[in-house]
Amino acid sequence: MLELVKYVMLRDMAKPKQNPLRPSDPIALAKLVGDIATGQTRDSQISPLPDPTPDEVRRVMSMLGKVGGKAGGKARAKSLTKQQRIDIAAKGASARWGKKKV
Repeated sequence: MLELVKYVMLRDMAKPKQNPLRPSDPIALAKLVGDIATGQTRDSQISPLPDPTPDEVRRVMSMLGKVGGKAGGKARAKSLTKQQRIDIAAKGASARWGKKKV
């Protein structure tokens, strides 16, 4: 799972293939980069990334939830009063073991 998260996060940083149309002279390359950044020319090498599939999104969000969820429950328990915890537990117990609707 961690590999998938790394893939999704790092695919934006993937190096594009070398373009033979780019100048080899550093000064000319700097000018080209400036022109692309200011919108004076269009970079033919930039192509939009494909949208992630729903499965990729689901896996990444699941991993992020597992990372934050471990600390979130403890923080929530600390912030609740004793009566609030009792009410939440009673509601959960009735939902699990209460009468089943036919």
